[in-house]
Amino acid sequence: MTGAALAAVAVGIILEDVPVFVAGGGVLALLILFAVLGGKRRSAGGEPPAGRLALARIEDLRATGGESADVPVKFRLTVAPEPEDGRPAYRVKITQHINLVDLPAYRPRGIAVVEYRPDKPWDVRIVTRPTPEWSRRAEEAEIDSAPDSTLVSNPDVDEGSWCLLVLLAFLAGAVLVVLLFRGPLFTAANDEDTPPDSPSKSSSTSRTFTTSTTVSGPSSSLLAFGRMRATAMELESRVDTAYVTEVTIEDHRMAVSGDSTRPPTETFHLQSLPYELLPTLVREARTTLGIRTPETWRIDITPPTGNGVGPRVRITVTGPEGTAHLDADATGRVVDRRGVGEGG
Repeated sequence: MTGAALAAVAVGIILEDVPVFVAGGGVLALLILFAVLGGKRRSAGGEPPAGRLALARIEDLRATGGESADVPVKFRLTVAPEPEDGRPAYRVKITQHINLVDLPAYRPRGIAVVEYRPDKPWDVRIVTRPTPEWSRRAEEAEIDSAPDSTLVSNPDVDEGSWCLLVLLAFLAGAVLVVLLFRGPLFTAANDEDTPPDSPSKSSSTSRTFTTSTTVSGPSSSLLAFGRMRATAMELESRVDTAYVTEVTIEDHRMAVSGDSTRPPTETFHLQSLPYELLPTLVREARTTLGIRTPETWRIDITPPTGNGVGPRVRITVTGPEGTAHLDADATGRVVDRRGVGEGG
């Protein structure tokens, strides 16, 4: 049905046939609605795993939405079961809803507390509120990455056969619609005057990238709660990797830059930044650095320098008295202040 609906939309546009276009678009909208409702029902009906606690290394994570306070995040983990479980460390991929406030606590190469079922090792959930003992163990632990060959998945789901079946059904629906309208389509194709040697567009890939966005509308300031992370997710969707070399945030604008030639130590993950803490740091910089009437503010986030751990956050405030800045680490802790006239 999806293939037929998309084909009907395309045929309606080509032939300028409004009923066909409306019919295809309507069926497609219904299919999307059913898929969304089915996904919510599965999420609400899922039972949390009743198993054993363990530590896991976060290999990578990517937030896939930002419509509410709890956002779905895709994790790649190396789970390290306890020695008494008798199972070596293994890889697993999971998707879990994480609250926006808690999201900065999960970073690549960080350690998290998880719960898994020994009989179903692919059934893993991150424990967002571990006990003090497990929190201490997570802070002190160091876990090596397990090889990709240890990746486990649900054996009951034959993804290859399922994907092939979906593809064949999709093509069958599309072909059926095209065959029904083959006469008008071929006539339109023959009537179209296309030069035989028309130039084609070529694309080239670049090692560096830069993208930005400007927010507008009611409560459009990026200082509004949740706005920074939602904007970062929008920018992340435009680039091939979430590992960037610079983030710049102003009142109504956010920009990110990256360079694929940089080593991992000179980049940072776009979703690892403490966006929820940055508005408080901006207010602190505007009121404690000697500028009575702050006019503009700017946040510059860059990779760590020297022996630093995590990206460096610099907030610059400008006013009639001059310029001042405040430096913080990746956890939002202030590490340096430079008031008006202090230089640096």
